[in-house]
Amino acid sequence: MRQKIQIALLFAMVVAGVRLAWILWERHQDSVQPKPQQSTALNPDYYVAPKKLYAYDLKSAKQLTKQPVWVKVGYAYPYFPYDSAKRTNLDHEAGKLLPLQQLNIKDVVGGPVEHGRKQILAIFEQEGKSFATPVGAEQNGDYKFYSDDMLFIEDPHQLYKHWPADVWQEIDRHHVKEGMSELQADFAIGMGLLEPGSDDIDRTLDYPNGGNPLKISFHHDKAIQIGPGPKD
Repeated sequence: MRQKIQIALLFAMVVAGVRLAWILWERHQDSVQPKPQQSTALNPDYYVAPKKLYAYDLKSAKQLTKQPVWVKVGYAYPYFPYDSAKRTNLDHEAGKLLPLQQLNIKDVVGGPVEHGRKQILAIFEQEGKSFATPVGAEQNGDYKFYSDDMLFIEDPHQLYKHWPADVWQEIDRHHVKEGMSELQADFAIGMGLLEPGSDDIDRTLDYPNGGNPLKISFHHDKAIQIGPGPKD
């Protein structure tokens, strides 16, 4: 009986030793195997969510007067003279709003009828004169506003404060330099037109740039070549 007990204990010890050796070997393998590479961090720009007003009538649209606003897309939106009699003529354009131009809107009013719809105008001052830019339209009591697509109601310098100071200096000067992203270029000189053959990695865009056209090539969303663009 004593011999059988000794044999059983010996067997149990051997099994335990083998199991311990197996555990230690597995742990060793885990430590020497290469760890999977961490996925590339997402672009911080993806996390920026600008506030919107969601205006639904003339009264709610007057929220645009509560804070400064900034133009999202430069050289895309016209503005018109607005005289002391609170009239404007949409046939006589005074210019185009600049990229990230800051506006202090004084009022939002109904304007002239165009294509069967009454234009909703944001009134602002520039160089001591009053101007109006359309931010929506109304027809039979049905309002359609595009001010949320047209204007930031938060300072973009704060929304994109993770951008380097030298990049913001170029944007504020309406200049583009190599290394800037496509969004940064849009902020500096307005929207570009994508050339045929561009893809997600290599893209070339033509920027009207308010009459000073530029052609910019991007690789992995970094400007790598900047030159004169095609004339209209």
